[in-house]
Amino acid sequence: GSDGGGSTETAAPSTEAPVEACLGGEEGPPTGPEMLIGMVNTEGNPNGLDFPDLRRFTEASFEYMNACGGFGGRPVKLETCVSGGTPETSQACAQELVGKKVELILLGLDLFPDFATYEAAGVPVIGVLPILPPDFTANALFLTGGNATTTAVMAVIAQDRYQAKTVGIIHADNAGANSTAAGVEAALDKAGITWKAVTGGDNETDAGYLGLMQQANADDPDLLISLYADAGCIGTIRGYKTAGITKPVLTTSICSDSDVISQVGDAATNWVFVGATPERDTPEKALLQSIVAPYIKNEATGEMGIEPADVATGALGLGGLGTVLALSLRNFAAEMVAGGTEMTGPNLYDFLKSADGLFLYGGITPVKCGLATPSYPSICSYVFEATEYKDGAVVSVDGGKLWDSTPLLP
Repeated sequence: GSDGGGSTETAAPSTEAPVEACLGGEEGPPTGPEMLIGMVNTEGNPNGLDFPDLRRFTEASFEYMNACGGFGGRPVKLETCVSGGTPETSQACAQELVGKKVELILLGLDLFPDFATYEAAGVPVIGVLPILPPDFTANALFLTGGNATTTAVMAVIAQDRYQAKTVGIIHADNAGANSTAAGVEAALDKAGITWKAVTGGDNETDAGYLGLMQQANADDPDLLISLYADAGCIGTIRGYKTAGITKPVLTTSICSDSDVISQVGDAATNWVFVGATPERDTPEKALLQSIVAPYIKNEATGEMGIEPADVATGALGLGGLGTVLALSLRNFAAEMVAGGTEMTGPNLYDFLKSADGLFLYGGITPVKCGLATPSYPSICSYVFEATEYKDGAVVSVDGGKLWDSTPLLP
């Protein structure tokens, strides 16, 4: 519709595998009864809330399953509904998908999920990233902890790895960044670390980023934290270098994207990317590359589609969460069905909520829902790696150590 909302349907291609072969070892299309799943994702909002890759990569993952073994042995029909980043469009999506009798709701990035409508209809909700505070206590499950766990781990690393007593923070002055900064500040308070924050515009000139870095460093804190993303990553890292600062900087995983590192090079020395994972050549990575390759634009030709080997899995941005969501759930469903439980949306939700020994796709990050109840009952993962730029490469911090956010969750 003209409000930026509305739905599209992705039919399951039943015969053609979207990749050369079923790399996950399954044979051919599933034979179980079709499963209708709804997905809500935010796209086309004028304020920059536009995450189509998250939906596309989720669709691509289900296309793969429909050619290769299914979702817990069932083929999937994915009904996607685009919300425009407003409560009204999210509510319209909830009503539309519930009206279509879906048996599971997946949330991409949805700022205002209409949990009441889903709950009234008895449809379980599984998301990949909680965004606003109501998500943390909703009757839903989120595979990652979003900013709550990331910001807490920043404080944990400041305390444990650097024994920092003082921290300088820089971030943009907008609603999202202010909320993330508030999380960092609350976690630092909990750790007994003194902080000072300086804020800049959403987009600054090189001189602007340089000024912000100098201001944040003015009192000579033990450590800096930068919450800028995307182009801001490049600007802040260059400003740090120009200012001649050499102390450690903690930032988010977004700044470790290969398109950032290729621009800044050795200027990123001493920068630590919280929540990022190093590239590992594994069967999971190969499958992921083959699934998303057709949906990535070839910059040379302008056409969609690149070679699987050319997919930089560390540069998928928020779109990569679509594969984390769909492929993690695929593994959970397979494990549940192998244990003798019938594949349904409610059964998968209950299995995820109570199971032990599960991992996010890739096998590194343990999943245990509700570990931080009562404050964060919907979150299902609390620990993650960090990477750092060292000798020309982005490598794991402390040999792949998993940092636990729970002691300092604000």
